[in-house]
Amino acid sequence: MVEVRRKPRETTPALIRRFSLKVRVSGILKEAKKRRFHTSPLNKEKRKEKALRKIEKKKESSFLE
Repeated sequence: MVEVRRKPRETTPALIRRFSLKVRVSGILKEAKKRRFHTSPLNKEKRKEKALRKIEKKKESSFLE
């Protein structure tokens, strides 16, 4: 966890700038973005089935138009 304490006579923008720099350097945002869309790995067969269903769905929707 990143913690930044205000120094005496430090302006708010300077404090925010220091905080942003520490967050960027620590890699917290990068890790959070990586975990945001993480899905459990599917086996090869299930991935193929999912892809085939997607193709079928596209064919069906284009047929209806």
